[in-house]
Amino acid sequence: MLGGAAAVCAVALVAYLLWPTWGAGGANAPDKLPVSVGGTLFNLPAAAIRMKIQRHSGPQERIDLDFLYPSLEPPGAPKHVTADSVDATMQPIDRIFLSIAAHHDALAPEQRTATIYPRYFDQAATMPADGLTMRMFRSDTPYGSEDFYSAANPALTARCTRDAATPGMCLSDRRVGGADLTFRFPRSWLSQWQDVANAMDRLTAQLRGPKG
Repeated sequence: MLGGAAAVCAVALVAYLLWPTWGAGGANAPDKLPVSVGGTLFNLPAAAIRMKIQRHSGPQERIDLDFLYPSLEPPGAPKHVTADSVDATMQPIDRIFLSIAAHHDALAPEQRTATIYPRYFDQAATMPADGLTMRMFRSDTPYGSEDFYSAANPALTARCTRDAATPGMCLSDRRVGGADLTFRFPRSWLSQWQDVANAMDRLTAQLRGPKG
């Protein structure tokens, strides 16, 4: 019984991540929108914005996007998925998710990495594999079900949940002006972590634009 419930939860999580936002806009909708988050200007592909209510130019507190990986193109028009067909149509996650939110002077990602996370690390550390180091968080900490990955070249830091009933997912944060960018991607992608790190760098540069 518990196994069946876990499987349903796993399908529900993947369905939520890939669930489309319908009504992406008419034929005259602009390809890109100038959006200000935390006073920082971004030039965002309208087709990549996940929520219809966020699909407008001007100031916003937060905006959520997704991009196909590894092409980094906005997702194409999705096929309609119903509750009855979600099991049959569900595919592995093939996109990288991004949330851009005003940080309001909260602790910067670099500061959390340097001063907060090390307090919760397990004493044991793994040897770097292909330049990527993994540290486990202690089970009695707020991050007890996660591991922390870091690398220097290209630069990467990520907190990742462990594979369980649902596949492990990673969060990687960076600060750009008045906004924090949070990337979300499957933990399994870390087997090609250099490609993922470079993809996040490219997306950050593309969304800022030449005048960002």
